[in-house]
Amino acid sequence: MDRNGKAPPVMGASLAAARPGRLAVGVVGLGRVGSALAIGLQRAGHSVVAVSGVTEPSRRRAERLLPGVDVLPAEDVVRRAEAVLLTVPDDALATLVTTLAAQDCFRPGQLVLHTSGRHGIGVFEPATRAGAIALALHPVMAFTGAPEDPDRLLGASWGITTTEAWRPAAELLVVELGGEPVWVPEEARSVYHAALAWGASYIVSLTAVAADLLRGAGIEAPERILAPLLGASLDNALRHGDAGLTGPVARGDAGTVETHLRALRTAAPDVLPAYVALARLTADRALQAGLLDPTAASALLEVLATPSGPGR
Repeated sequence: MDRNGKAPPVMGASLAAARPGRLAVGVVGLGRVGSALAIGLQRAGHSVVAVSGVTEPSRRRAERLLPGVDVLPAEDVVRRAEAVLLTVPDDALATLVTTLAAQDCFRPGQLVLHTSGRHGIGVFEPATRAGAIALALHPVMAFTGAPEDPDRLLGASWGITTTEAWRPAAELLVVELGGEPVWVPEEARSVYHAALAWGASYIVSLTAVAADLLRGAGIEAPERILAPLLGASLDNALRHGDAGLTGPVARGDAGTVETHLRALRTAAPDVLPAYVALARLTADRALQAGLLDPTAASALLEVLATPSGPGR
């Protein structure tokens, strides 16, 4: 139903007659995510009718991965498509939607989708004023531009946000792509995205720093040491939460933590502030979980309070 309680117009009558339920899809922004989803939608039986990419790598990617699909300016892609997928950087999305709306590119009954984790459907307000149907579909997956990226869609979770009336359609589209739909309220999108960025982005930084420190300690293949340890730690965290905490902070070994601070001041002073911040966070959570007694926590926090002080 549309905003007036009426059924939306039938999209792509000629295409629907040939293959019921199939969509003529346009993709604006053919980067890693856009290209993976374009292929995924083709595999699901939809037709990618046009794409837009402003960079030379994007145009080459279109030629390689989507042969025969027209590469057009963004406004022409939107006008041609029944379902428009906007896979541009988060900070560019609002401007793109406003610009396309100002050119009267959107129309009633047209699906407009984005894959931003940060945004819900509010960013599509200029398009919905023209009668378009807004879906926020965020694949919870890291894409690297590798050939296997489309396969990573299979089994991935998707954070979906739309109106309640269009929730079944959003869920169906995700299921067609082999994913698992997870409902995210509009007002929770920023926290949802912050949580994913914390887990996915920072684990890469943490792992890379750990590997660098091991190399500095003379370990030639740090990944061999880290892989089983980090795999077990991740499994413990997902299974047991704070009860899975291990290490000197969780045990309250203030002396050991103090030696870490001394070593890092010499070997990696740029890492020291992050170590201290994470140690304090871990101490607080271990204390709240009952893993760390208050006396040990006090001694530990005292050490962390002056990580760069004399004699430390």
